[in-house]
Amino acid sequence: MLVVSPIMSASEEIKSERLNSLTLARSTVDRAGDLRTDPAKLDALWRSGKILILVKDRFHASDSALVFHDSISIHGVGERYFLGIDRETGDSYFVWHTDEAVVADDDLHTLRQIGARLSDTEAGLAVHALGLANWHHTHPCCSRCGATTRVGLGGAIRICDVDASEHHPRTDPAVIVLVKDKDDRLLLGRQRVWVEKLFSNFAGFVEPGESFEQCVVREVLEESGVLVHSVHYLGSQPWPFPASIMIAFEAITSDPTTARPDGEEIVELDWFTREQMRHAVKSGELVLPSRISVSRRMIEYWYGAGAVEDLVATHE
Repeated sequence: MLVVSPIMSASEEIKSERLNSLTLARSTVDRAGDLRTDPAKLDALWRSGKILILVKDRFHASDSALVFHDSISIHGVGERYFLGIDRETGDSYFVWHTDEAVVADDDLHTLRQIGARLSDTEAGLAVHALGLANWHHTHPCCSRCGATTRVGLGGAIRICDVDASEHHPRTDPAVIVLVKDKDDRLLLGRQRVWVEKLFSNFAGFVEPGESFEQCVVREVLEESGVLVHSVHYLGSQPWPFPASIMIAFEAITSDPTTARPDGEEIVELDWFTREQMRHAVKSGELVLPSRISVSRRMIEYWYGAGAVEDLVATHE
């Protein structure tokens, strides 16, 4: 049985920095749950609101900003979801989710493509909108009786048309781990399905009855053969592809010699010093995750000063 070392003490945590301003964790909008129960109020907010258009999984946007519409310009078949209110400006926000080609294809962009260039407000709106849309799209029927469901509370729930049961969006927690040895080298792995030379941190979904810390130890051991300890929380970021939240940790191994890929999910792995990583990135031997990902930020956090300039080869 695996024994998980306790998280760092409070005094140790104070000495350590955490990941701040993660790309998809910068929301500035109040979700205003108190307004969801008032259909008349939501209708009024819709008429004056700023509305995103999401066609399947792509937003109407430029390459660096979302495009907002008014309610008069919204036509066709789709569903609206309330995203919240900016308490400083009074602006209300919605997303209109549709499968129809209401926007030219060249004006549609995925969150992966533009997320790193969005403002704080837009990034928060986009992850909320995409997460809701993904869930509504895959849950048209009641899990109890199989009957159809409809949108309720401005998109916050679905309601069964037969038994009136309420169904809430789900978010699947997944840990992602910065694995280091006693010499402060970083261990990265490459999944079979990734492009050649792309390496990242180890990650996996939390299983029922499992703590985050237990999941960290299990996933790293399963994927890399390394037993870690000194598990320490770094931060979290929503990852609506389709419905996850990534919880970032760092951990240490006392025996780096046991590292080996599991051969199923992970097919390659390697230890890196900072100099080795800088050289590998510059030479094209190593490709790092995109800037929208928490994994990229974790690697930059470990690398320290000069990371943004030195680690420029990125898989987008």
